[in-house]
Amino acid sequence: MEIQEIVYNLNTLFPNPKCELNFNSKYELLVAVILSAQCTDKRVNIVTNELFKEFNTPYKMVKLSIEELENKIHSCGFYRNKAKNILSMSQDLIDRYGGEVPSNKEDLQTLAGVGRKTANVVYSEGFNGNAIAVDTHVLRVSNRLGLVKTENPLICENELMRIFDERDWSRLHLQFVLFGRYVCKSQNPQCDRCPFKNMCVYYNKQAD
Repeated sequence: MEIQEIVYNLNTLFPNPKCELNFNSKYELLVAVILSAQCTDKRVNIVTNELFKEFNTPYKMVKLSIEELENKIHSCGFYRNKAKNILSMSQDLIDRYGGEVPSNKEDLQTLAGVGRKTANVVYSEGFNGNAIAVDTHVLRVSNRLGLVKTENPLICENELMRIFDERDWSRLHLQFVLFGRYVCKSQNPQCDRCPFKNMCVYYNKQAD
């Protein structure tokens, strides 16, 4: 597969890719990404639009009881676990980092509710770092295009980092997400408007 062709076509489709979560600070970004697990960015933005009006710093967030936070984020799904993690993460930021979100992936991953994907998103979006966060869209697109043959996000991430230039990682992550969200959907992908049909493992299997 011609890697430069993939980069070229993604740049054509999404010349200025942007994260679709709304946030005004690194802390808001971190909370929004935690809420986005198994939830759409659109739903998260509706919830955080209200939540962040009063509770947009770790110091303000920890004033909420877990029940109060659960009620505020209920529609995001998995609200009990997310509320517990957000409150624990917020307290950790206060106790260990002076209320500031740490700027490196290793420290980020020590926070409650922050796995590798979340750390990569925050590092990339919040600190302009180079990272490829592998969510369901990135994993699906990577497999369909034959870039990887794995359902393991870490293996996928490492392979994509090997294949693509580091300076392109963060942009490509966003482009893969948007491509997976709007074109290469899990169900009923829009193959008719896809520039990768000739190289797509998924499309060619369907055509056989």
